[in-house]
Amino acid sequence: MGVMMDRLLDAVVAAQNPSVLGLDTRIEYFPERFAEAYDLTTLDGAAEAIADFNQILIDAVCDIVPAVKVQAAYYEMYGVAGMEAFFDTLDYAKRKGMAVIADVKRNDIGSTATAYSAAYLGRTALSGAEAQAFPADFVTVNPYLGTDGIEPFVRDCATYKKGVFVLVKTSNPSGREIQDLDTGGCTLYERVGDLVAGWGAGLIGSRGYSSVGAVVGATCPEEGAALRKRLPTVCFLLPGYGAQGATAEGLAGCFDEEGLGAVVNASRSLQCAWKRMPGENDFAKATRHVAIAMKRDICTALNEAGRGRWK
Repeated sequence: MGVMMDRLLDAVVAAQNPSVLGLDTRIEYFPERFAEAYDLTTLDGAAEAIADFNQILIDAVCDIVPAVKVQAAYYEMYGVAGMEAFFDTLDYAKRKGMAVIADVKRNDIGSTATAYSAAYLGRTALSGAEAQAFPADFVTVNPYLGTDGIEPFVRDCATYKKGVFVLVKTSNPSGREIQDLDTGGCTLYERVGDLVAGWGAGLIGSRGYSSVGAVVGATCPEEGAALRKRLPTVCFLLPGYGAQGATAEGLAGCFDEEGLGAVVNASRSLQCAWKRMPGENDFAKATRHVAIAMKRDICTALNEAGRGRWK
């Protein structure tokens, strides 16, 4: 059963909010008053500041935003200290009751994919024991290596009640160079979407969605709406709202008739909310204000499109 996707969608319904806090954290996002307390000339100091900044934002929205997406690249560039901040952020969000998406976009051939999956979804084998390396509920994965690169993740989803979001139609403009190629009657991204549905066919939960979901760029609303019809059991992670220009009205078609089947990620627009609120000295308060506005924006658009009844 697709337990993890059920849990995510249950949390969305409980919060009446299908949004996700993206933590693609950079030191440039810090207000001056916050940054003054850290030595941002060192990797250790920057990583410490990032972890603290993230925890303050999580505290600000965890009661109204059901999930967080943490992009690993913004932590890896700070080395070992950055990866400690990555772990601490995942762990803190999880302890605050949020669903945790590790945005790592991993994959490789079968044996290496197994190791990646063990790190983020399963367990790492030790001498006579096993341990969880990173406390993630979901990971993002790249499908380019085909089925043998996906199967280890699917197995761990079933064993450990976790989930994945597979890249299908990404939000970057040049994604079209590959994803829109004609594969004989359909585009490459449509064919990948069909594979995603097949990979997750055995993990469909009580809400009708598999724990094998798809990343569908919010900047591609028409394609997203068509994929929603094509892939009725696949839940979408929709990045690109806010700073990348996607709107709630355009995203309504990516949801099902009950207003489920998708979650919307926003990163910069939430993390940097204080920059757009002159005179607001409390950056956490600014993020909460924008998170509430985002919720209202999406729910209003869904209600107007007849996609469920949102408060």
